[in-house]
Amino acid sequence: MEQSIKIKIAEREFPLRVTSPQQEEDIRKAAQEINRQIQAYQSRYADKTLAEVLSIMALNVCVNNISLNRMVKGMKEAEDSLAKELDGYLDNIDKNSR
Repeated sequence: MEQSIKIKIAEREFPLRVTSPQQEEDIRKAAQEINRQIQAYQSRYADKTLAEVLSIMALNVCVNNISLNRMVKGMKEAEDSLAKELDGYLDNIDKNSR
């Protein structure tokens, strides 16, 4: 079910299309978080333009994304290692039960 919605970011309205209620909820939550962060940065850095604030916010999002991707990669490697170790234990149990 595709649906049109409007969200407001930094006092600008954006029309979007969503394909599910979950996607709409995620977009609305993201817009709220962006607006919250804009307000926080503008309070902290009153001398900065909106473009500068958004640039710093985009940098922070990218840095966080890189860090999360690194964590996920590490977890995947740990999962693979544990799966191999478990396979080894299961092979030993199977060999010893014969």
